[in-house]
Parts: sequence; structure tokens; C-alpha cells
Amino acid sequence: MIDLHSHSTVSDGLLTPEELVTYAASKGVRALALTDHDDTAGFIEAKVTADRHGITLIPGVEISVTWHRRTLHIVGLNINPDHAPLAKGLLEIRAGRHIRAKNMADGLEKIGIQGSLDGAYSYARQGIISRTHFAQFLVGQGWAPNIRAVFKNYLVKGKPGYFEHSWASLEEAISWITGSGGVAVLAHPGRYDLGRTNMLLLLEEFRNLGGSAIEVVTGSHTVEQYQEFAKLARLFGLQASQGSDYHGPGHNYMDMGRLPELPDGCVPVWQNWPGIDEIAMQPQMKAGAY
Repeated sequence: MIDLHSHSTVSDGLLTPEELVTYAASKGVRALALTDHDDTAGFIEAKVTADRHGITLIPGVEISVTWHRRTLHIVGLNINPDHAPLAKGLLEIRAGRHIRAKNMADGLEKIGIQGSLDGAYSYARQGIISRTHFAQFLVGQGWAPNIRAVFKNYLVKGKPGYFEHSWASLEEAISWITGSGGVAVLAHPGRYDLGRTNMLLLLEEFRNLGGSAIEVVTGSHTVEQYQEFAKLARLFGLQASQGSDYHGPGHNYMDMGRLPELPDGCVPVWQNWPGIDEIAMQPQMKAGAY
């Protein structure tokens, strides 16, 4: 089993890097990419654990991007975390997260929700702050029954806890990834409310800037979207990636070890990666079969 998208407590996951890799091993994952939001600090801890369990660990990151005033995520795989432009760019994004968090808290305070900034940081166990940490605080305080309800009612555009923030540009994110020797992947495209025309424009620009792959099979995609984005990957000559986008128990769309195979006709992003081809040969569910 190959899983190329996962999160630890370094960003907004519930498990430490060590716990995440150990859990992946228990679910039969043989190759794992740790792709925390805008941070690579968990890689060393994860690598020690992966070596102990016989898992191939792929260094990765998920970079926050602003494209036409929309927030997108670009996953970098097989990156060099020490590449100076990448490290500097991620540091600047993390600084921007603090600014966004303060403005989100101000918006929530206007509707009577007090202490959300400190509350969110109490859930951010290793520093980086995200909307998920605000959601965890609001659920804990009884403002919503679950995290999805928090996002719907408080943290998306038009709601009191939303703050429009500019992240890295698409060009910057791709250049940092490819400059470090990595592969740029458009994460979970089915989650972006772009419409057909804008999606085609995005994929064309992504490819022209040096993007290599698109997440076809991912935790938040439907079975129909597997096929839809497989077709778009072929149309634009992009490789296909897969990942659970696992954040922790009860906090994800799909458990680790449950990813189906890529649809027929996809060129896997890991082709020719040393040691990964053998793992890919192991039996796996066909997309849409579970």
C-alpha cells in the first residue's frame, strides 16, 4: 500500500510523526509520504520510526497557495527539506498563519466567541496554527457538534471566522518543490469549487509552471471523482498520485490502508522511484470497489 498524503501534529494531525508512522505500519502501508502543511519538521522523527517498521518514508510537504483569490494546496514529494528557497518560503508562510489566526479570532470575538486564539493554540501541539485547531476548540466549547459543522458555520467564506489571506503563489510553490528535486502534485482537486472552466485553466497553468501530477485517489474524493480526475490527468499529460490525507482517528475522510488502486490508464507518480515499484505490485482494491 502506497499513501502519499498524511499529516502529523507538526501541522493539523492528531498523531505525532512517530505515532503516525506506527499507525501506518499497522494498516499495511509500505510507502508513506509525510506531507504536513507548510512544515517539514516531522521528517527526522518519522524517518527513524519508518526505518524501524520497514516503511519507505518519502519526504513531503503540503504548501498553501493562493490562486485567483482561492486557496489551493500543492503537495511536494521527494523534496529536499534543507533546500534553502523551500525552507525560507515555508517559514514565511508559517509566519502568515499567525497573522491569519489573529484575524480569525477577532472575527469570532465579534459574535461572542471569546478566547479562540489561545484555545486554538492549545490544540496546535507543535506550533503551526490552522483552521482545524480553531475547529477543535469550537467543538470542545460546544459551539458545534463536529469539525465539519464548524467549518460550514464559522470558518468558510462569508462566515465570521473566515479571513481572506494570501499565501504563496502557484509559481513560487512549484519552483520551491522542483528546485529541491521534488515533484509538485495538485492536492485533492475535487475539494476546490472552481467549475469546469477554471479547473482546466488551473491544470494548464500548473502543468506549464512545472507541476507533474494530480491527486486522483484521495480521501475526500468520490468514486466518480476518481474517474473524472484520472481523465483530466491524461488530458494534460500529468501523472496520478494517491493519498488518504489522513489526519487522525475520527478526523479524516478515509482511514489509512483503505486506498483503492488508481484507475486504469493512469501513470503513477511513483513510477521509476527506487523501491516503490515493488510495493505497487502488491494487491490493492480497485478504485470504486469498496
